[in-house]
Amino acid sequence: MSEEPRPPISACVICFNEERKIRRCLESVRWCAETVVLDSFSTDRTVEVAREYTSRIYQHEWLGYVGQRNLVRELAAQPWLLFLDSDEEVSPGLREEILAEFRRGPAPFVGYEFPRMVRYIGRWIRHGEWYPDVKLRLFHRDYGRSEGIEPHDRVVVTGPVKRLRQPLYHYTYDDIEDHIGTLNRFSTITAQQKFVAGGRFHWHDLLLRPPLRFLKGYVLRGGFLDGTHGFLIAMLAAMGAAIKYAKLWELHRRARQRDPMPPHA
Repeated sequence: MSEEPRPPISACVICFNEERKIRRCLESVRWCAETVVLDSFSTDRTVEVAREYTSRIYQHEWLGYVGQRNLVRELAAQPWLLFLDSDEEVSPGLREEILAEFRRGPAPFVGYEFPRMVRYIGRWIRHGEWYPDVKLRLFHRDYGRSEGIEPHDRVVVTGPVKRLRQPLYHYTYDDIEDHIGTLNRFSTITAQQKFVAGGRFHWHDLLLRPPLRFLKGYVLRGGFLDGTHGFLIAMLAAMGAAIKYAKLWELHRRARQRDPMPPHA
């Protein structure tokens, strides 16, 4: 029995120091026509592991999520692109759903989106702000590219999109310390961008947005159904919001100190 032809898809993986997770990612896309890896000069065995799966490995300094994804888009050879982070995995169900779409032949869609399910401290998260977390990650290169404001990129396409049902798996933070570290990094990026764009600090943002963020994730989006995990996720999301606005306040304070107002006569 002949092997089924591979769909014209380039799996495009961006990575940095993910030797423990990238194998699972690359194993999950072996059915694609090619795999392209764009590494940001990892200092661990990430590239060595990637070489077991593909020779299409490139290295480039980090350009941000948007820049890095648009660069790997140009490096890929196939007409369809599947964007992945190295800590993600195409579930067996999603793989079969994608293959079924391509077996049907030409379709009017230029992109496919699907839910992303997070594995967090030993549990799959099925509620709250983390699920379904729909992502558009499979698209025809002629109709889409990455856009967005760091650190939150998104694929934007011109044309019809179909939503698939099966999930992309995301093996996110290793532990709470890792989670808090990421919140710290991302809050710095977003506060700086807001400051550069002229965003002003308001006390009501710092006072109200964190508790509202908690209520949204834990109550309105059903995070409580994930037990202690859901509570921690909602609580840390609220903390991340508080840190972001606190850093925005700090940036404005430092700017005033560098350029003090003249004293009154």
